[in-house]
Amino acid sequence: MQCVDCVRDAARSTRDVRTRFGGLVHPGARPVVTLAFIALCVVAYLGQWTVDGFTTDWKYSPLRGHAEPWRFLTSAFLHSPGSIFHIVLNMVALWTVGPYLEVQLGRVRYATLYLLSAIGGSVVVLLVAALGWSDWYSGVVGASGAVFGLFGAAFVVMWRSGHPAQGMLGVIGVNMVFSFVVPGISWQGHLGGLVTGALLAAAYAFAPAARRRLVAVVAPALVAAGLAALVGWSYGQAPAEVQQIWDLPDAVEDSLLREWGL
Repeated sequence: MQCVDCVRDAARSTRDVRTRFGGLVHPGARPVVTLAFIALCVVAYLGQWTVDGFTTDWKYSPLRGHAEPWRFLTSAFLHSPGSIFHIVLNMVALWTVGPYLEVQLGRVRYATLYLLSAIGGSVVVLLVAALGWSDWYSGVVGASGAVFGLFGAAFVVMWRSGHPAQGMLGVIGVNMVFSFVVPGISWQGHLGGLVTGALLAAAYAFAPAARRRLVAVVAPALVAAGLAALVGWSYGQAPAEVQQIWDLPDAVEDSLLREWGL
């Protein structure tokens, strides 16, 4: 038998156990970051059903993202109100992969990767519009870009750990095929999230142990800078009709876009 103070003192003297990627192992700890992301998506989905104009106010489109850049991220917490399967499938995928990465990478690295993957998905939507392969007006919603970022990260982490990663590669391949062949799915967002998540996970996974904390700061900063550069270039390619809308007074522009359902 040990007193409470003895147990506490022993815990303080025990060395922290970490994964090879820097994640702090807490036996029996809940995946609080994953649960928080799921909760945010569910709350946002309820808002879409109960608050008039909620989806319009927070969804992303290349046109809207120019003056309201927060939409690059907020759209990742929205889902299609017309299909319960959209949010269910994304939340199941998030719960399947998220806790594993949260343990392996640690909560801060994991949360950073998820959020940057979500933004990366929106950036590629913009990039494809700038290249003339899609329009500037279509809105996108969903956590799929962030989830694909987790898919890419899970593959990198499993491969780096020496664990069989063919199954995850198969999951990525099948879902990417669906992204291209099923109407109404933003393959751009999926691709952007996948590439962003895989790149950031590679930086985390291959960082020397002595430089792990430095890489955890520098790598996301470099990824964010790269995404910002793509955004700047892409908006510079906007067609004249889009630029004319941006040149309108803010109130007039907002009223016009709402009238169009954008």
